[in-house]
Amino acid sequence: MKTLNEILKLSTEFLQKKGIDRPRRQVEELLSYVLKLPRIGLYMQYDRPMNEQELIQLREALKRRAEGEPWQYIAGEVEFLGCRIQVTKNVLIPRQETEILADRILKELPSTPVEIWDVCTGSGCIGIALKKKRPDCKVILSDISTEALAVARENAHQNGVDVELLQGDLLKPFQGKADIIVCNPPYISEKEFTQLDREVREWEPKTALVGGPSGYEFYEKLAAELPRYLKPSGKVYFEIGTGMGNQVKNLFQSSFWKSQEITQDWSSHDRYLILASK
Repeated sequence: MKTLNEILKLSTEFLQKKGIDRPRRQVEELLSYVLKLPRIGLYMQYDRPMNEQELIQLREALKRRAEGEPWQYIAGEVEFLGCRIQVTKNVLIPRQETEILADRILKELPSTPVEIWDVCTGSGCIGIALKKKRPDCKVILSDISTEALAVARENAHQNGVDVELLQGDLLKPFQGKADIIVCNPPYISEKEFTQLDREVREWEPKTALVGGPSGYEFYEKLAAELPRYLKPSGKVYFEIGTGMGNQVKNLFQSSFWKSQEITQDWSSHDRYLILASK
C-alpha cells in the first residue's frame, strides 16, 4: 500500500505530463479534498498509507483535473476570507483578487451598522464574508441567475449568516438606498473570451464572465443607475479587468461623485474602482 508521499509524487508526475500548470499544488488540493485534511496536514502525514477507497476517489479527481476541470469544481468548495464557499459550474470560482476587495471593504466599514448590497453576487462569497465578519450590518445579495442564487442561498446557510436574496438584473430588484454597494460584474469582452485559458473558457459560466462586445456594458448601465440607489456619503466597490481602469473611471465623472479611486491587486494591475458619493 503506497504512502501519501508516494501518491503525491506519482500524481504530480501524472498531471505534469498532461500539461497542467502547477501540478504539485493541484495534487495537494485534490488530496486535501479526498482526505478531508487541510493542505498543511498532508505534510504532517507523509507516511500515512492511503486505502483503496481513497485511491479510487483520488484517481477520479485526477482524471477530471487532467481533462481540464478546475480543482475547485472537483472539490466543490473553496475557502474565502474565513468562509467555506460552495462552487458549482453555475458560478465563478472566487479569485484571490476578489478576496482582496472584500477584505478592503471590511477594513473601511464604519463601526455603526450599514446596509450593503452585493450585486452580481454569484456564489455570494463577498456578501456572505462581509455578513459573517459584521453580523450587525444588513446584507442583500442579488443576481440575475436563479442557479447562482441557489448556490448563494446554500452558502449563506452553510456559513450561518442571515442575508436577503433578490433575483433580477443589476439594481432593478432593489428598493430604497444602500450605504455600500459592491459589484464584480462580467467584464470580459467577446474577443477576450476566446483568448481565455481553456479551463476558464470551457468550465466557468460564460454569462458571468462576458459583459458584451466591449466588456464595459455593465459599468455603463451602473453609471446611469447608481445615483438613484446610493445614500449620501455612500461607497461603491467595483472589480474591473486589467487595463480597464481609466476608461471605467471616466464613466463615473458626474457631479454626484465625490471621488473615484483606482487601486491595484498584488500583481500591480489596475483591479478595483472605489467610488464615494457626496
